[in-house]
Amino acid sequence: MKNEAQQEYFEKRSLKQGTVGWVLLTGLGVSYVISGDFSGWNYGIANGGWLGLCVAFVAMGLMYGCTVFGIAELSSALPTAGAGYGFARRALGKTGGFVTGLAVLIEYVCAPAAISTFIANYVFELGILPEGVPHFAVVVAAYVIFIAVHIFGVGEALKLMLAITAVAAVALLVFAVGMIPEFSVDRLFDIAPAAGGSTLLPFGVAGAIAALPFGIWFFLGIEGVPLAAEEARDPRRDIPRSIIFAMGILVITGFCVLLLAAGGSGSQVMGTSTAPLVDALNDADHPSFALFVNVAGLFGLVASFFSLIYAGSRQMFALSRAGYLPSVLALTGSRKTPALSLLLIGVIGIVLVAVVQDGDALINMAVFGACVSYALMNLSHIVLRRREPQMDRGYLTPGGVFTTTLGLLLSCVATCSTFFVDVAAAVAVLVMFVLGTAYFLLYARFHLVANAPEEEFARLAEAESDLR
Repeated sequence: MKNEAQQEYFEKRSLKQGTVGWVLLTGLGVSYVISGDFSGWNYGIANGGWLGLCVAFVAMGLMYGCTVFGIAELSSALPTAGAGYGFARRALGKTGGFVTGLAVLIEYVCAPAAISTFIANYVFELGILPEGVPHFAVVVAAYVIFIAVHIFGVGEALKLMLAITAVAAVALLVFAVGMIPEFSVDRLFDIAPAAGGSTLLPFGVAGAIAALPFGIWFFLGIEGVPLAAEEARDPRRDIPRSIIFAMGILVITGFCVLLLAAGGSGSQVMGTSTAPLVDALNDADHPSFALFVNVAGLFGLVASFFSLIYAGSRQMFALSRAGYLPSVLALTGSRKTPALSLLLIGVIGIVLVAVVQDGDALINMAVFGACVSYALMNLSHIVLRRREPQMDRGYLTPGGVFTTTLGLLLSCVATCSTFFVDVAAAVAVLVMFVLGTAYFLLYARFHLVANAPEEEFARLAEAESDLR
């Protein structure tokens, strides 16, 4: 590209800079995940019992903690909208960068699709729609409304996300107040053991392994905070502290929900519930609390749905701007939002819901993609610590490569665990990786844009290496 053509190319593919401070970034981190407290996690009880899911919560919380520390360091050194894919591009080369970006994109397409089905469940639980309205209509309406808000502008969207997340946090507090008096340890272990199981682990060790993907649901999406790097005011300082602070909040809210929902109404009830917090409060004879949490719980689901669409569009934008995907998807209009990426995310999500028709399977698909990306991001941290110790880092991971090595190992275990839950869903995502990698190797790698930020980082690294 000539200089003028390059300038025009990136002007048409740029985000609105300096619109997001650390408070909004922290809110973004929580909003990515908070829906996991309201629905989806409880299916892990049906697979592994309460203790199995509790072990999954601790193990996957450790995996996320290690990964978040590594991401915090990398985002302080390489603050671009590509985030995880950008880190892997520098550490693992073009193919490694693409596979990481594809994994993140799969996560951020499948996760909001799953959440849209939970939103429909909560809406129908309220009984406010006319008889005969299909669940799928609610899914489509959710995509249309919230993609339109995103297209309007990032500052407005993130402020709305923060307000919605605050309402959801109040709902979790009300839930805790209603359930604490009902808590009983015996209710945690009220599932009758299956063959080879026990009171503590009713479905045995295999059940505990199958619960791992649902432990992930308490944290899925937190790694998306660095995707806002190019729209942040001070990304080198604000992104590390925001993602770590958000992770701390999610550990507290997740464990409270896990303990009080099953301990208040029983693991047997929770394992099959489509709206677990509402059902737990109704079972405990708190109908007014249940109504409030049902309404406010929608805010939690919407917060994550809303923010994950944001994350997916930024990942698609970054991959497209650099030429890994068709560059037209990175076009931004006068509002500086990637409208075409947002629309495509919505279309794919709606199609996924129509085809899969199972929120549980969509969770497993999102988790598979997420865990592959975590493994590659942890590996990227290890490689860059070894190969580029002199890199300017605004934050250093506690424990260094030991921390991210543990995150890498746990990510690999978590990826394998998805086959214990739904083999068809896991294989479907595996096929996506194969097809995506073939597309990159046969076409996209020959059409990369040299001056895209992620490519520039890689070229600078190569130049510095030649000087040493």
